[in-house]
Amino acid sequence: MDATVESVQLFVSHWGYLGILVFVLLGNLGLPVPEETVLWVAGYLVWQRGFQLPLVLLVGIVSAVAGDSLGYWVGRRYGQPVVARYGLWAHLTPPRLETMRRFVLRYGPFAVFLARFVIGLRFLAGPLAGSLDLPWRSFLIANVLGALVYVPIMVGMGYAVGVGLGGYVEPIWQAAVGAQQSILLGAVLLGLFFLGYRALQRHWKRGASEAV
Repeated sequence: MDATVESVQLFVSHWGYLGILVFVLLGNLGLPVPEETVLWVAGYLVWQRGFQLPLVLLVGIVSAVAGDSLGYWVGRRYGQPVVARYGLWAHLTPPRLETMRRFVLRYGPFAVFLARFVIGLRFLAGPLAGSLDLPWRSFLIANVLGALVYVPIMVGMGYAVGVGLGGYVEPIWQAAVGAQQSILLGAVLLGLFFLGYRALQRHWKRGASEAV
């Protein structure tokens, strides 16, 4: 087992759900902590019956949403200068940071949802959205939906390793990291499904109100 994974497993085993909350929260704030590894390990410990799956998912989702939300309010309070400092912290070149800024500016809440699945953009989505004055309600909906999809996927991968599918999960994940287009495509499809559902819901509510 990788030394980093072993260290994370010892930490999570010792601190329990609080350890998951702290790591995922800090990871979504942009600190260099192995957020994905923590969720993987949590899923593996669920398989070992060390944790309860509903609680792991709840803690993971709440902490992911809270971390991005704190980032949003930091960006809203301090504006573009704090985003630039985040970029330097993450070793992002100014052109790449500008590309991310334009992406969030153009697609708004949809970009926040997609950012959850793009390495390097995940922790920047909150500060960028806040600094660009994206409405809080729109940000929160996208933030929650992204966490509802992302956290179960990460935890499920760890559980799959316990079941004995680790030989399949790790190469697939490495390939996805190496080709982020695949992750982005899946996120786009999920986002389109959500947008279609929302449009149908609005249409249904409009029709129901007219019928009254």
